[in-house]
Amino acid sequence: MGERIAMVSQQKSAMRKRVTIKDVAAHAGVSTQTVSRVLNEKGYVAEDTRQRVLAAIEELEYRPSAVAKSMVTGQTHMLGCIAPTLTDYTFARIIEGAQMEARRQGYFILTGNAPDENDVESLLKEMVYRRVDGILMLNPRADARYRHLLPLIEQGMPVVYQGNSPDTEPVSSVQCDNRDGGYQATEYLLQLNHKTIATLTGPPNEQCTQDRLKGYQQALKHTGQESNPELTVHGDWSALSGYQAVKTLLKEKKVFTAIFSQNDRMAIGAIRALNENGYAVPNDISVIGFDDIPLASYLSPPLTTLHQPLESLGRHAAQLLIDTVKDANYPREQLSIKTELIRRGSCGSPRI
Repeated sequence: MGERIAMVSQQKSAMRKRVTIKDVAAHAGVSTQTVSRVLNEKGYVAEDTRQRVLAAIEELEYRPSAVAKSMVTGQTHMLGCIAPTLTDYTFARIIEGAQMEARRQGYFILTGNAPDENDVESLLKEMVYRRVDGILMLNPRADARYRHLLPLIEQGMPVVYQGNSPDTEPVSSVQCDNRDGGYQATEYLLQLNHKTIATLTGPPNEQCTQDRLKGYQQALKHTGQESNPELTVHGDWSALSGYQAVKTLLKEKKVFTAIFSQNDRMAIGAIRALNENGYAVPNDISVIGFDDIPLASYLSPPLTTLHQPLESLGRHAAQLLIDTVKDANYPREQLSIKTELIRRGSCGSPRI
């Protein structure tokens, strides 16, 4: 019994032993300098040797010391990420995607939330103090928060925008194709023979609001219609604002047979307002949302919506940031990722 306990103890001790670069070198039959060149992607290494080293790293589950890598490369392999909030589903999924890609490439993301631009400066100072290699900013133009990034960009700090495209800043960006999404949503309702389509928008100052509205207007124009300003109501992305917007439209006796809501939460509020006023969805009025949140498919009726590839947005943003960290001359990219129309039960043809 005592021998068995001792054996288990030795096994656990071996498991706890940290694998070093010397262990990798011995396993691959190369020098520690060769392993270092492979890890840091610097200097020539024959391809068969490089593959042997990578195989040894995987077999031994070697994880380079972040401190050691920082001393060699001058980088901490830590990235900063600032979002308006961490509780919103959309932002949370984007951050999750970014973290997954960062971890895959050996980076850690330090995340903070800044409800308004006044909270950004202190967060940036903290991240710079902790020597992050780059910054990922979500919705940098939701207000003037992007201005706090400008001095860092001028100093050469790698920065990527998610959710907005830059103006003159030399940074990469990733966002979904909001204009095309707005066009798809409206075109689908038009194909169902709807003639009067109301739209519930997000805050007017946000780029995605403007782009989705342009898509809505463009789809109407392609069928010879002009958008009716009286059928465009601004919200703040919340279900309550969607509810209040539709209550206002009904109180003012506006005529419409369909609603394009620029996000799913406002669509949920809109459906409740319609139901409370005796309108059935989609028999009386059709409703289409945007985002495809998990709750959308469980509504009654299930919500037709535009699916945003949130995890993919985060992964692409992290990849661009890491590419820029590794190479200061990496070409700046403005990625626009398509949305997908998800047909469910909340849309139908209007009654004749």
